[in-house]
Amino acid sequence: MKTNQRNILVVLGHPNPNSLCAHLAESYVNSAKKSGHSVSFLKLSELKFDYNLYSGHKKDSIQTLEPDLLQSHKLIAEADHLVFVFPSWWASMPAVLKAWIDRVFLPGFSFKYRKNSPLPEKLLLGKSARIFVTMDAPSWYYKWFNKSPGVQLLKFGTLEFCGVSPVKVTIFGQVRTRKQKDFLKWTNIVESLAIQGK
Repeated sequence: MKTNQRNILVVLGHPNPNSLCAHLAESYVNSAKKSGHSVSFLKLSELKFDYNLYSGHKKDSIQTLEPDLLQSHKLIAEADHLVFVFPSWWASMPAVLKAWIDRVFLPGFSFKYRKNSPLPEKLLLGKSARIFVTMDAPSWYYKWFNKSPGVQLLKFGTLEFCGVSPVKVTIFGQVRTRKQKDFLKWTNIVESLAIQGK
């Protein structure tokens, strides 16, 4: 593999396979593959797993991981770059993405508790990420009035907490009022970033 080629994991967090998010994720996957990157694609709605983390992170109540979540661990561990594509629903994210995060980003895999310190040992160092978010709201409203809760949760509360850096964010806003030329422009943006492995 050439130095500019990466091992990329694309995670689709929209439950509808015919959504704009699905189109953008597939466009990223196809362009990245054509550019020589190694790409894995997780469509979370197709995975079979319990959405509930019943006992949190208690050591004495370890929850068995389903095969699809074990595969998720493998793909995350192998990836240099993580790409998340999801819609902003109620300023956050769809249930399937939040559930997957709860079940997959576990202590011992993505971070490790340290004695006498509130700060964890970060176990996903050396990886970068890109977050693509679609929404009906204007991006400025999401950022300044809603304070970007979905992005905050994933970027700061999860990925950077576990050592992933840098984490870049691309927001596509006002989806309901957009014209076809806007969607084509967004697809071009996604494909350009995919070619670069960003």
